[in-house]
Formats: sequence, structure tokens, C-alpha cells
Amino acid sequence: MAIKVLILEDNPVARGFLSRVVRESFSDAIEITEAGDLETARRHLGPPDAAPDPSDAFRLILVDLELPDGNGMELLTEFARYPATKIVTTLYSDDDHLFPALQCGADGYLLKEDRFEVLVEELQKIVRGQPPLSPAIARRLLTHFRPAGAGNAGPDSSPAPLSSGFSSRPAAPPRTAAPPDHERLTPRESEVLTYLSKGFTIKEIANLMGIKWFTVNDHIKSIYKKLNVSSRAEAAVLASKQGLV
Repeated sequence: MAIKVLILEDNPVARGFLSRVVRESFSDAIEITEAGDLETARRHLGPPDAAPDPSDAFRLILVDLELPDGNGMELLTEFARYPATKIVTTLYSDDDHLFPALQCGADGYLLKEDRFEVLVEELQKIVRGQPPLSPAIARRLLTHFRPAGAGNAGPDSSPAPLSSGFSSRPAAPPRTAAPPDHERLTPRESEVLTYLSKGFTIKEIANLMGIKWFTVNDHIKSIYKKLNVSSRAEAAVLASKQGLV
């Protein structure tokens, strides 16, 4: 039986991207349902106070936060008891979005700006019983909750899997890291990196540069590859240290 996945995302390009991420992450047969707004998602999920048919329930729900008819946190709150792994997929990496989403019941928090392979790797953590968190988000949480001077964690005490029934695809062999190639940044990439270093969101950068957000996303992916980093925080720090911006 196919594992049912609901993707709540208003941008068609982002929905297609996330669908590819999901299909690449798991070796199971996957049945993906897409929703562009809260109303459509609610129709697919059914009454929030009714127990879904186990044979027809969604096992994984990806939730965008900014939607045409509200905020994805509303859905997380309404369907807190729904027996699915619920993961926020968003462009927002700040505390004002992260912590409320987790408090509303999100089981993971992924940034759509991350590289395809990074998102696949994070989703595969579901199978291993680990919460899917973008690297930048994981570091933010550690910084927020870890006491100053705390050492490494003790023996592994990972929680039970968030949701059973998934089988991950074999992980790709680790790639050999290439040395940073700062000089190869194009003028457009340098401009994007400057805005990233100043804390602008992808949507804000797109508006400032007069381009689509997914074009900005493509520039960011290229920047990450050339600088050999995996998050905007790392890119911003390296850019500052190396005088790239």
C-alpha cells in the first residue's frame, strides 16, 4: 500500500520541488496529494476531531507557513492529534517562526532554500527516528537550549521513530569536499550573498533584485556549492571573514 503524503504549499514550483524531494527520500510507493491553501488541505484531512481511517490516513504532511488564506500554524494546531509526521517547510529561519511552529506540534522544520540532497537526507531521518531539521535550524536549537560550556551528549537515547512505515533510499556516498572557489562567484551571486549576509529573506532578495524567489534559490545553491557551505549562516560568516561582501 502506498504511503500517503500531503504537501501544503501555495507556490506550484515549490510544490513540485518538494514532491521530488519526498519521492527521492523514500523507497516506498508514495501517493502525494497537493494543496495550495488551508481550505483545500482541511478538505483532504477531514474533520480535525475525527479519527482518520488508518488505511487511508496521511503519514507525512509538509506544511508551508505563509498561505493565501492563513498561516500553516493554524493547521498544525487544528490537527495536533492527527497521526502523521508533520514537518514545516518554509523560507523562514528566525525564532519568531521556528519556536511557535514547534510549539504548535511540528515534528520537524526544513528550509526550502536548502539543497535538494540536504532536504532528502533530512527527510530520511524520519526512518531513523530523528526529527528532520535543516542544518541551520539544528544549530539554532542547540545554541538556544544547550547550557554554556556543555560537552557532548551521553550515550545515544534517540526517541522512537516519528512515524513508522517508511523505508529510506540508500544514502548516497559522501562527496569529497572541494575547496572554496570565491573568485568564481558571478556578480549576481555576489549581490545575493551580500543580501544574505545582511539577513534578508529569499522573498525580500527577490523583490530587491526584481527576480523570482526560485531564481534567488538557484543563486543560493550555486553560492553554497562554490563556497563549500550548507547554510546561509555559514555563507554569511565565510563572506564576512573573507571580505567577499
